[in-house]
Amino acid sequence: MGDTDPTGPVMDRDEVDRALARLGAEHEAIETSLLALQDHAGRRLLEGAALTGVTAERWSAAEASITLLWNCFDAYTGALRTAREIRSRRRWSSREDLAELTELLRGEAVTMAGGAAATAGAPDGGPGRLSERYSLATLVDRMNQLYATSLDMVVAADAVWSALPARIDLLAAEFRRTRELAHSVGVRPGEHPAGDDLERITRTLTRLREQVVSDPLAFWTPAEGSSAPGGGRPDTTVYDREARALEDVRREIDAVLAVRQDAEQRIVRLRDVLSRADRTLAEARTARGEVLAKIAATEVPVVSGPPTALQEQLAAAAEYRRHAQWHRLSPLLESLEEKAEDELLRARESLTAVTAPLAVRAELRGRLDAYKAKVARLGHAEDPELAEKYEKARRMLWSAPCDLRVAGQAVLRYQHAAAELLGSAPRVPGQGGPVDRTGPGV
Repeated sequence: MGDTDPTGPVMDRDEVDRALARLGAEHEAIETSLLALQDHAGRRLLEGAALTGVTAERWSAAEASITLLWNCFDAYTGALRTAREIRSRRRWSSREDLAELTELLRGEAVTMAGGAAATAGAPDGGPGRLSERYSLATLVDRMNQLYATSLDMVVAADAVWSALPARIDLLAAEFRRTRELAHSVGVRPGEHPAGDDLERITRTLTRLREQVVSDPLAFWTPAEGSSAPGGGRPDTTVYDREARALEDVRREIDAVLAVRQDAEQRIVRLRDVLSRADRTLAEARTARGEVLAKIAATEVPVVSGPPTALQEQLAAAAEYRRHAQWHRLSPLLESLEEKAEDELLRARESLTAVTAPLAVRAELRGRLDAYKAKVARLGHAEDPELAEKYEKARRMLWSAPCDLRVAGQAVLRYQHAAAELLGSAPRVPGQGGPVDRTGPGV
């Protein structure tokens, strides 16, 4: 070999010594990395796991790459050892030694045998050659590539195994507590939607854990634009979805627990409201008979009977409570509470409408007596005309049946007469202003 050799000019002793020092440092760094990879917890787990799917495929390739990586390192170690032996032959290396060292350190002096390991490590994934020659620099690049791809796979699998199974186990424990609580309040599959959700969640969690353990790389999301080994994060999409679903179920169970806690009080309140509505309707029916007997020539609204549908629903609510069917009781109570209040309001409005004629009669009686008291206070109680008009109006208002229209006109005539006597004219209701109602009871 001479200056025209592809390895370039023959290296001098200083260049050889510097190259050996650099290669020795690289050798130590590579050896440290290989030993760390060998002892990596993720690699040990991968070796002992029953793998499936993409993880099984990539681990098979990674095992071949790691084997090839050690073969490359052994070849690199042998070449470095040979170079050191040549340099150590004499203190001042001869030109023949320097030429041999130049070929070894710069040329393609390392031959790698073919075979399964070489095939697995072929860059294009195709069949490897029977043998291949490398320079030490190229061999280092090859080892760096094999190490990076193998470490990336090991770190990714280990990251998923470190993150997801433990979280799934914690969620499963929370799920078991939630299921026990759900069963205690009657939330069971086939009886309540939340019970069906719990069954679906437990199936999903069981399947998810099995998949994560056997195929962790199926749950790995590589970082975009990152070439560093292990760049990425575990994909927790399925886990996060089931965690949210379990939280929704827990909130539903909390609502059912709240129903169980105050169901009896709510049912008692409902019975009270419906009872008051029934009593009010009964009072309205009684009042309607009184109005028909005491008031003539008036339309009195018909009073409906008690709401049997609400009573039936209330009985169903009590039955649900007895059998701890809280999920059915909850919406029924909410609906019943609204309907019961509406029913009580309707009963009160019915009573008000039925008794309106009696209220009008009472108002007329009060007005008549108020004017009589005012007239007496001013010393005109013995006026014969006023006494006659008062007596006529009084007979109409205190006799049955009472014609409110005629009685109202009689009261108005008495008011006019009293006003004229007292020197002021009363205002007729609905004609420009309120009636003069001075005096007690007006």
